Amino acid sequence: MQIYIDGEYYSKEDAKVSVFDHGLLYGDGVFEGIRVYNGRVFELDPHIDRLFASAHAICLEIPLSREALVEATLETVRRNDIHDGYIRLVVTRGVGDLGLNPSKCPKATVFCIASGITLYPPEAYEKGLKVATCATRRNDPQAVNPAVKSLNYLNNILGSLELRGRDVNEGLMLTTAGYVCECTADNFFFVKGRKLMTPHLGVGPLAGVTRAVAIRIGREMGLEVEEGFYTLYDVYTADEAFVTGTGAELAPVVEVDMRLIGAGVPGDVTRELIKRFHDFTQTSGTPVYV
Repeated sequence: MQIYIDGEYYSKEDAKVSVFDHGLLYGDGVFEGIRVYNGRVFELDPHIDRLFASAHAICLEIPLSREALVEATLETVRRNDIHDGYIRLVVTRGVGDLGLNPSKCPKATVFCIASGITLYPPEAYEKGLKVATCATRRNDPQAVNPAVKSLNYLNNILGSLELRGRDVNEGLMLTTAGYVCECTADNFFFVKGRKLMTPHLGVGPLAGVTRAVAIRIGREMGLEVEEGFYTLYDVYTADEAFVTGTGAELAPVVEVDMRLIGAGVPGDVTRELIKRFHDFTQTSGTPVYV
């Protein structure tokens, strides 16, 4: 495995980041998780756009041009001969001292890993996921803006810890006001009739790249798409549900809090969305090997 760090490539064993890096000390940085399908990087432009926007929002200067960062990402994929896999692109505040002051970090650190990822077992996609609501509430967007895809995922991790020892695949997180927000690692959708619904970005979910693709495909299918403020009642009484994410792709949800969603099996709308999504991944994206 070859890992890109600040313009150089290192083996997995030799790839190192300083213990004084503020990304490690304080979670001060941003990242993107990106998929590779069939030798193409999926939705690369939206991912790079979000990375630069997240960095700008926290006054973090990425020490590479957009073009150079894209090429470093593609070259990392090439050097690891990845045709179907996962990319983790990270920008940290860089090396500083033990204080919080980001001005003590003169240059950001950039690294890129290209490898594989498995979030859910194959049977979860065939039979559907079981989801439980977490007691941990999602960060208030007025405190930590969810539009910034930062390195600090402790809120999500605390939610995920609640799932230990339980017969569920994911945790659904609510806002402090009790509205459905997102899952610990995924965006959340549900279906009623021919209406596709997902929490509004104002509630506090991440503006997921796969989320945006699912919305686009839903509209192409003729579904009415609604982004709104929903309660658990809306979820419990849905006909179908599914989650989206770079790692998860589109995965059906058949149970939430021990309540069957619809008939308790992946629904027709969800299955069609998944099929169209998989078709799209095989024919779109930025070519790696040209």
